[in-house]
Amino acid sequence: MDQAGRTAWPGAPAGPEATLDAEAAELLPFLKQGARADLQTAAAQHILALTGTGPGRAVLAGQAGLLQALAELAAAAAPAPAVARDAARALVNLAADPSLHEQLLAADPGLHARLLGRALDPQWPWADEAAAALANLSREPAPCAALMETLAAAAPGSGLERLVCALCTPGYNARAPLHYLGPLLSNLSQQPAARAFLLDPDRCVVQRLLPLTQYSDSSLRRGGVVGTLRNCCFEHRHHEWLLGPEVDILPFLLLPLAGSEDFSEEEMERLPVDLQYLPPDKQREPDADIRKMLIEAIMLLTATAPGRQQVRDQGTYLILRELHNWEPEPDVQIACEKLIQVLIGDEPECGMENLLEVQVPEDVEQQLQQLDRQEQEQLEQQQRELAGGSKGEGPAPT
Repeated sequence: MDQAGRTAWPGAPAGPEATLDAEAAELLPFLKQGARADLQTAAAQHILALTGTGPGRAVLAGQAGLLQALAELAAAAAPAPAVARDAARALVNLAADPSLHEQLLAADPGLHARLLGRALDPQWPWADEAAAALANLSREPAPCAALMETLAAAAPGSGLERLVCALCTPGYNARAPLHYLGPLLSNLSQQPAARAFLLDPDRCVVQRLLPLTQYSDSSLRRGGVVGTLRNCCFEHRHHEWLLGPEVDILPFLLLPLAGSEDFSEEEMERLPVDLQYLPPDKQREPDADIRKMLIEAIMLLTATAPGRQQVRDQGTYLILRELHNWEPEPDVQIACEKLIQVLIGDEPECGMENLLEVQVPEDVEQQLQQLDRQEQEQLEQQQRELAGGSKGEGPAPT
């Protein structure tokens, strides 16, 4: 992934910007179905290289015919494997640029359905690339909503249900790990229709996702699932069900945050069974972003008074207390402190029990925004000081 969190495949450097337009136009005939295999392979390689640079992507965005040919090659069974692979990876790079989403979907209105079919095809070798392209496309609201419409229009059992099945089934595609389905589902869960599907008590979807919060083989899949669960926690009407015995979500959110601390017998009895007497080698979630999302999900579950009481009753404070003492990342520490304050603080006054429905006066909201800015500035200052303190100590391990 690049620094913006989008997936990208590297390509070779492209030529001077002035020649890119001409190069792109000349490549189109060689990308058409039926072109000579060796020329098609070379053209796909060159397109992949162009997508590795900003100027190259900008030029390709203006070539609707080329974009359509690229989409067809990425999903077609006929081309040589290298052609389909490079075409798919070029689409991943193009979709990583939000400014190109409109051109991509205009050039091929069926792109969502085309990529989705390949991402969920258990025999397709480049299913990971198709899933990565969809994950990039779905990061922005409009393409994400369009993809949700495509999923909703799919035949029964072939939309979101099949996506979740592929995500939760080890070895669904023996040739592609499909880790990118995690971020894809997380993006989709920002849509109300997706949350309604995920939170349908008759489908048991959330229960299938919960074990993946401990999926050690991929932080992509693990983080995508945690992001999905966090987004589901915005639906406060479902909190009682999520925290209740049918789902019992809280231990799955707390376990990745727990270490190997030795609590007293009294404290141990306050914890859920799955968090008691953890082994000495128990490790916390290594990814700071995922730790923060787990804390945010628990924070959302404390939005209502009954939710706060259930979270308190399961010893959440004990886990957060130890996490805060251990946590090396300042922004995760801050998130932890905020949740601890909710757990140990006084209950809100009458009429403000549901924190997700409280209407904040405009002047108070401005003050809160100013405090957030100050907090962010302090965080950035701490990070600069830490970076400055590490100079001269040799290279950090990678």
